Amino acid sequence: MNNFDVIIIGAGPIGLTCAIEAKKRNISSLIIEKGCLVNSLFHYPTNMTFFSTSERLEIGEVPFVSHGDKPTRRESLEYYRRTAETWALNINTYEEVSNIEKSGDIFNLTTSKSEYTARHIIVSTGFFDKPNLLNIPGEEKQKVKHYFDEAHPYAYLKLIVIGAANSAVDVALETYRRGSEVSMVIRENKLRDGVKYWVRPDIENRIKEGSIKAYFNSELTEIRDHEVDIKTPDGTVTLKNDFVFAMTGYHPDYEFLKKIGIDISRDERLVPKYNENTHETNIDGLYVAGVVCGGKLTGKWFIENSMVHAASIFNHIEKMNKKFTLLKGN
Repeated sequence: MNNFDVIIIGAGPIGLTCAIEAKKRNISSLIIEKGCLVNSLFHYPTNMTFFSTSERLEIGEVPFVSHGDKPTRRESLEYYRRTAETWALNINTYEEVSNIEKSGDIFNLTTSKSEYTARHIIVSTGFFDKPNLLNIPGEEKQKVKHYFDEAHPYAYLKLIVIGAANSAVDVALETYRRGSEVSMVIRENKLRDGVKYWVRPDIENRIKEGSIKAYFNSELTEIRDHEVDIKTPDGTVTLKNDFVFAMTGYHPDYEFLKKIGIDISRDERLVPKYNENTHETNIDGLYVAGVVCGGKLTGKWFIENSMVHAASIFNHIEKMNKKFTLLKGN
């Protein structure tokens, strides 16, 4: 049967938290994920360490024990697999939702593999799949990367790293330690305040000693096969280059949100419109949860502070289900 009370789009930590909340309340649910389980975390850098401690990433009362003060990417993947198994969650991976239409009180959902119906939909798709583009000549070249896996393939090569936050700093330090010649291009006049406190002294010292060259108040203007142009306060600088890592951040899939009828704010934040108490959007029965709620403000919501979205949503769903039952009884 492909009929559920709730369908959750996205199998990240918050999507899993929503499914666990449904289990607790004996509400039938299905998670549909276009990639693998916790797909965004899987695509984090291989050697990434979380900013948060493991207990702050726990969901579903399942203990998260890590070997160090901060859990690693590998430990997080193992933890969320174990949590999904513990709660016996109903998850379809490698299945992409193509369309959602509402007929009366029922949502008809079409995917790459099947069709489903549900009384409620929760969109918990995050933002990691959609990088913020530079929109400059040459960005389409294969040498330009918006994601980073590990440093070894780039050993001894000339790299440009764009950005001032944690992802850019991590790429710069990891590749530098594998023998890469690293130059950072930063629009601001300094590194972001949110750079991990245990990493900041390292990157600042590497920049100070010149091991990693940093161009502040600067931006990349063109990418060619073997070199790049950087607009700096002192004029244009041309550098020889093998790869560009544009760690410029990411944004929600606005095209999908608009396609299924969710209103988006018209200001620069592009926040999906939803009730902050219930997380219901402008469409009755359709909710948003997790970092997708922040629009371009991708630092507003993260795993630790958006777990509470699940309870808010299911409190409202239970209320609506009771109302529906009473009306049906009449």
